[in-house]
Amino acid sequence: MSSSALGSSLAALVRVAPPAERLPQRRARISVSEAPRGAAPTLVVVEHKDGRLGPATLPAVSAAAELGGDLTALVAGEGVRDVARAVAGVAGVGQVLVAENESLKHQLAEPMADLLAEMQKRRSFSHVLAPATTFGKNLLPRFAALVGVQPISDIIGIAGDSTYSRPIYAGNAIATVRYTAEGPQVITVRPTSFPAAATRDSPQVPVEDVSGSELSAATNWSEKVAWEAEEGSTSDRPELGTAKVVVSGGRALKSAENFKMLERLADMLGGAVGASRAAVDSGFVPNDYQVGQTGKVVAPDLYIAVGISGAIQHLAGIKDAKVVVAINTDSTAPIFQVADYGLEQDLFTALPELEQELAKLPPRPA
Repeated sequence: MSSSALGSSLAALVRVAPPAERLPQRRARISVSEAPRGAAPTLVVVEHKDGRLGPATLPAVSAAAELGGDLTALVAGEGVRDVARAVAGVAGVGQVLVAENESLKHQLAEPMADLLAEMQKRRSFSHVLAPATTFGKNLLPRFAALVGVQPISDIIGIAGDSTYSRPIYAGNAIATVRYTAEGPQVITVRPTSFPAAATRDSPQVPVEDVSGSELSAATNWSEKVAWEAEEGSTSDRPELGTAKVVVSGGRALKSAENFKMLERLADMLGGAVGASRAAVDSGFVPNDYQVGQTGKVVAPDLYIAVGISGAIQHLAGIKDAKVVVAINTDSTAPIFQVADYGLEQDLFTALPELEQELAKLPPRPA
């Protein structure tokens, strides 16, 4: 395939959803929403930042809805009323609880876990879920230890009553696990494996405060744990974990300066920029760009791998991408085994030609 032909194909891919027969086969999920609704509700811990609901929370709500029963959402932090009202408009949520306190401002795992443990004593949740992001993976194992249960991390499916599927061995195998112990089932949900719950513009369910005794459990850490600082990058591009188009580069780009070529291509396609671990370890881009087993798992409509060989750890992070495009000079690179479109060409020749072809097209719809 030539760069010109690939450019035309890319334009079509970002404008027209891939036909059903082109999509990789998804694992079937068994809905258990018809299960009897008991008195014990399910709790979803809401991730949010800068006054906005985190997009990874919506798939966690969808997973919780599959479990059946009443669904409660917890919004903890400081000045989170707007977030709580947004959560009250999420389909499937039956109640929103708000925990506002200065100790919860940064959602540190220590006070948050104590808050959850106290709420569990008083409310006896059947399940406690959070997205399998840095937030959820930091919080829920600590909470699980406090209540004496084993958490199940990174589920990708619900296979029946108290039974879940999760990837192991870098996604090469899927384990089916079943909860048999007493106590709440503590689960983190891979956001790319469940659809985002629908949202409405106005609140649909009641928003209530947690009790004072529940909230006081979160204030015991003020002299033990202190927030120091946060360092991160800001961008006008879509977030990597939720972007519909991702353009990723590997060590073959040779420098941070050359990653600007990927940034231009991503901007033309309305996408995010990612990287392999090799590129991150080489210092070309920050580690929050990393895609793969030890980075971010993505599931875009279009994934473009530029100068990436396709190590198994990287492939584990892109296995849910709908269409994969690979550009590499090595015809034996593993990335070509999973690619829908492959271009065996030097990236420093291919990328400028792709830019020229895409620039000829009409502006991308907003």
